[in-house]
Amino acid sequence: MINPRTKQRELCYVVNIDRIEPIVGSDNCEAAVVGGWRVMTRKGTFQAGDKAVYFEIDSKVPETETFAFLAPKHYKVKTQKYTFGGKGLMISQGLLMSFEDFGWDINTYEVGDFLTETLGVKYSVVEDNKRKASVDKYKRMAQRHAKLFKTNKLVQWLYARTWGKKLLFLFLGNKRDKKAAFWPSWVVKTDEERVQNLPQLFPPDDTEWFVTEKVDGTSTTFTMKRLKRNKYEFYVCSRNVCFDKPEKEEKLFYETNVYTEMAIKYNAEEVLKNMLETHSEFEFVTIQGETYGKSVQQRDYHMENVDFKAFNLIFGYKDGTTKRLNPREMTEILTNIYNIPCVPILDEHFKLPNSIDEMVAYADGDSIIDGDYREGVVLRTADGVNSFKAVSNYYLTSKYGNN
Repeated sequence: MINPRTKQRELCYVVNIDRIEPIVGSDNCEAAVVGGWRVMTRKGTFQAGDKAVYFEIDSKVPETETFAFLAPKHYKVKTQKYTFGGKGLMISQGLLMSFEDFGWDINTYEVGDFLTETLGVKYSVVEDNKRKASVDKYKRMAQRHAKLFKTNKLVQWLYARTWGKKLLFLFLGNKRDKKAAFWPSWVVKTDEERVQNLPQLFPPDDTEWFVTEKVDGTSTTFTMKRLKRNKYEFYVCSRNVCFDKPEKEEKLFYETNVYTEMAIKYNAEEVLKNMLETHSEFEFVTIQGETYGKSVQQRDYHMENVDFKAFNLIFGYKDGTTKRLNPREMTEILTNIYNIPCVPILDEHFKLPNSIDEMVAYADGDSIIDGDYREGVVLRTADGVNSFKAVSNYYLTSKYGNN
């Protein structure tokens, strides 16, 4: 679920159980439904209306006694498929635990409270933690002076206090630490909400949606802001790390800096500069997309290199408003004019089905890129304002998604 305050994905939060459903073929288990998620639980554990703690798929819980039952699964919460000896089929997504499991009173937390940090929940894939976690300039400082921070008690005492960190940074921080923590204020970080967290969309109205293929890669942003006449700021960003120049060769998460490679390959700096020079009403322009291919994710699209596909083109105007183009408008500009590839458009007049289950089933299919199965789909309204993603359960239970 996307936290509306931070705009970042939360992996753990308090929910109400919407309903309990039987599972065909199982005498001992049943499905607890939370929004669009179905979670297999032991019969009688929960009742409709109960308050519980929900852990989304892609989570990794702490290796503590509380979560010892997940040790065989390496403490990971993933999509699981159960067939009950061929008698039935259950796709279980997530984990539900009661307040009693944590020794909490039922009023300790309220529905909607986010517990990701409270319980120390991380992404299940190490690379995801690196790519999606915000960079802390103080941690960078401590890592560069590891011996000092491990042995000096005064330094440790100061580092444990907010004002002490600032004091240490005054003497030990450097420009690289500051740049690592910098993020351009006009750029909204990329993370689409999952359809399972949007039950209010179903049953649907007559709104038509664009459907694009969801590409499995690493989020990449190119952005440029106008400073004054003939002066511009250009940045290349991963999900949470921003580079001041595309020439910067910090490898970060992969063998090479794939983000700056894509900026250079598609001449991103000149493209953005041209848009700003052509449109005097623009304050900034941002291109966001997915860098994908060899060694980026489990899903390498049978490639021996990496490539980029844009999924966002955003104009920021001098009056303070912004506009995100729809996929067709984006493609006509980026691909047809600047030769920057965009995510494949699957439908331009799609109407939502009657249920979340049908929407998730629609996400199954073959990729336009290589013919292997796709990760899922992203839907966006024609005005570019509303969007969400539906990830294929077939993909999540495959060798690509369930590792």
